[in-house]
Amino acid sequence: MHKLMFLLLLVAALVSCEKQQPVQETKDIPTAFTFQMHLTLPGTPGATYDAITGDISGWWDHKFSENPAKFYIDPKPGGGFYEIFDESGDGVLHATVIYAQRGKMLRMDGPLGLSGKAVNMVFTLSFEPEGTDSTKLGLEVHGSGEFEPTIPALVEGVWKHFLFERFKPYVEGRL
Repeated sequence: MHKLMFLLLLVAALVSCEKQQPVQETKDIPTAFTFQMHLTLPGTPGATYDAITGDISGWWDHKFSENPAKFYIDPKPGGGFYEIFDESGDGVLHATVIYAQRGKMLRMDGPLGLSGKAVNMVFTLSFEPEGTDSTKLGLEVHGSGEFEPTIPALVEGVWKHFLFERFKPYVEGRL
């Protein structure tokens, strides 16, 4: 009999607790996006690949540190897109290289500037010959996670800035 009373009191307490907890609202949060863009650049696919990897401080202008000690993409599987703040090695791994084939393809996986958010993106850069002395550079981005509805357009706009406003003049100025 005591066990039955105890169980009834326990059930009543649980029901009472459930009624007191506030109802949490859920909102419709986008979970994925994708986009592509292409541009033609002077130089061979190998030269374009080399310009977009290694030290990128000449064309990549979004960073966490005002003046990073090193800012580079190490183009090998397991390499990374690094922003090293100082000589002690403090810094950020913006993305990890998951596929690298010089003059053909570079693929990275990571949040880039959305570090700290529940967002992951895969960036694929493809390099195709265009005529005898130019390269068609392609970018394909796939993002997923939890983000505000404005993030896909923001990310696409930032990549347009990097490729068309920063990287293209950088490559053309190296001729």
